[in-house]
Amino acid sequence: MQKTVLKAEGVKVQFGGLIAVNEVSLSLDQGQVLGLIGPNGAGKSTLFNAITGFAPVKSGRVLFMDQDVTHVPPYIRTRQGMGRTFQTERPYEDLTVLENVLVAAFLKNPKRRDAERVAMSALEKVGLGDRAHQLSTDLNLARLRRLELATALALDPKVLFLDEIMAGLNPPALKEMIDFLRSLTAEGMSIVMVEHIMEAIIQLADHVIVLASGNRIAEGSATEVISDERVIEAYLGTD
Repeated sequence: MQKTVLKAEGVKVQFGGLIAVNEVSLSLDQGQVLGLIGPNGAGKSTLFNAITGFAPVKSGRVLFMDQDVTHVPPYIRTRQGMGRTFQTERPYEDLTVLENVLVAAFLKNPKRRDAERVAMSALEKVGLGDRAHQLSTDLNLARLRRLELATALALDPKVLFLDEIMAGLNPPALKEMIDFLRSLTAEGMSIVMVEHIMEAIIQLADHVIVLASGNRIAEGSATEVISDERVIEAYLGTD
């Protein structure tokens, strides 16, 4: 029986009078991929941020590895096993690729020798081992995305949270990313991904939740939700 590693129960996020996420629940088992999709402004990234500790939860709760982390700060959630990427790549431009990953590796490895070993292992895993001593500004978009992944993997996460990691990638880079993420789940990694590229969702996600205006409007397999009339209406309108 697969172990449930993450649960959100009736999570509500509100900014002033705006309800950005309205009592959304979800569940993720070990080794599975959960896709969060929806039109722009649907609340995907806000829910993502609430689960990882970057947005306050007004009501409901978040359970991670059977522990209530609803009001736990992000750095503690990271130590417990959450690793995430961000929509916009913002590496430390004056640091090398290796040094960027070292910043993350030090969180769980205070000794430099250990941190360097973990950071290099993460870079080699994502195919950036030969770029370790280049400045991060020398990387193209696809490699910057891999640097984001390496930084998250250096935290030894139990659940990897990916915020539009595929955006802007050309077809070959997209295929490489999909194949790489599939290899992670084969090793038992659990993934939550906010994504607009449906090819990636269809190929990777075991379960998909669709948000619109902060509400969950559909869920199921990728093929089920993309043919749901409510989902089509949310994306394309009624005309």
